[in-house]
Amino acid sequence: MSRLEHVNITVSNPIATARMLEQLFGWRIRWEGEAMDGQGYTVHVGTDDSYVAVYSGKDPKQVVPKSDASYATRGAINHIGIVVDDIDVIEEKTIAMGYTPQNHADYEPGRRFYFADDDGVEFEVISYP
Repeated sequence: MSRLEHVNITVSNPIATARMLEQLFGWRIRWEGEAMDGQGYTVHVGTDDSYVAVYSGKDPKQVVPKSDASYATRGAINHIGIVVDDIDVIEEKTIAMGYTPQNHADYEPGRRFYFADDDGVEFEVISYP
């Protein structure tokens, strides 16, 4: 059986994004260090089984700002879906951290909401019974 191990996203501050993901989802930093032959910095944050690699080039000011058109941009990540045990607790944490949950839905087989981080990366939070 195949499984997804990680996704790699470009952000303006990998350490700040990794800390946000740690606080919100209870993940841990698995590894961090120089990447791309010293041209950038990456933090792997997640669980023992999977993680998000958050990367920034050597000069974060050179990171291209996110477009609001990810669904129309070939190769763009539209959102990252994360399954949680208690969606209400995660939504409270999301709000407390200053993010705005939106696009709520309660449907078969579960519930969901979305939020965007400081770089505009969209996360879908999902809970199944």
